[in-house]
Amino acid sequence: MLNRLPAEERRAQLVESAMGIAERGGVGSVTIRAVAEDAGVSLGVVHYCFESKEALVAAMGEALVLQLSQALRYAFGQARADESETGIRALKGLLHSGLSAMWPIIEATPDRQLLTYEITAYGLRQQAAGAELAGAIANNQYATMDAEAVAFLESCAEHSGTRWTEPVPHIARFALAVIDGIVLRWLVDRDGEAVVAELDDLVQMVTRKAVEN
Repeated sequence: MLNRLPAEERRAQLVESAMGIAERGGVGSVTIRAVAEDAGVSLGVVHYCFESKEALVAAMGEALVLQLSQALRYAFGQARADESETGIRALKGLLHSGLSAMWPIIEATPDRQLLTYEITAYGLRQQAAGAELAGAIANNQYATMDAEAVAFLESCAEHSGTRWTEPVPHIARFALAVIDGIVLRWLVDRDGEAVVAELDDLVQMVTRKAVEN
């Protein structure tokens, strides 16, 4: 007999099933029937929770955003610097510490990172086709990343006794764009040593946008 779960738990279960399917075969392999079979429920249960594939993919995008936000907050929360130092040197230490904590999370979840790019592309295509629900996925993904990066940069400046010389949202957007490229290239060649050097270069570039108080 099918276990009766609260609606939110059932939705979360179906979203996880959909993401597992997508990780194995891409977003195109996600169908209402495939999700029902993977989750061990009837088609009616999936249709009750999600009126269409677009609604299901939108929920997948929201779940990935939440997971990403939690991962970034955890990684940036690990940022540490020598408390005897202040100024630009301390800022570099904090930035490097936060990015170094972020990378293992990314490296441990390559299939989910690839899925994030796939869902972004899917959302943009749906947006171009006029599907507002799925089209909002990409905007939500980047808005969340922007917010986490801005909070991290502001915290780093406060704890190091420095200030940013450009609007922090602009710096966050730049840094995230570079990280996007680094992750995508790593998904292609899996060159971890190159990533270490690239993240160090990013820290050098970003700290040029700060001065000591």
